[in-house]
Amino acid sequence: MALGATIYRVEIALSDVDRGLYESLDLRLAQHPSESLRYLVTRMLAYALSYEEGIRFSKGGLSSTDEPPISIVDPTGILVAWIDVGSPSADRIHRASKAARRVAIWTSTDLAPLRKEAENKAIHRAAEIAVHRIDAAFLGALEEKMDRHVKIDLTRTDGAVYANVDGKTFETTLVSDTLVAAE
Repeated sequence: MALGATIYRVEIALSDVDRGLYESLDLRLAQHPSESLRYLVTRMLAYALSYEEGIRFSKGGLSSTDEPPISIVDPTGILVAWIDVGSPSADRIHRASKAARRVAIWTSTDLAPLRKEAENKAIHRAAEIAVHRIDAAFLGALEEKMDRHVKIDLTRTDGAVYANVDGKTFETTLVSDTLVAAE
């Protein structure tokens, strides 16, 4: 018998001062048996810190290679943003950049391998692809606080991200760049 997904209910009080955005998010996150908790937490943060009207998690889940983990779609159904998590391949990012107006990658891993691959393969609009690196220690601290139902106060201000869970506050600086340097 195959293992089913583990469902997490995450309530996020989002204060994104940098973007002037204040929202209450009530998320249901399905953790696939092959998905690490680190990936789930990164996916959750990518959703919250990219939040705008039309954002959604993929319907196909992690098994879908043709759609992003998170997307933003306009009211007419046009794919506005492809938001990937982890270390996607250069081919996947190339397809994403052709499919969506914007592409962003949220990761905690070293981007050197992907950047090297990007130098050797054509990636459509590579200099426009946003990369947001989240500190692994910050993710680890949030992983330890994850429960099947958790409430998080999440604040971004001046590039710093603060997460308060159960009265404990964790802090990191969000490092944002592009996949390759603009020419």
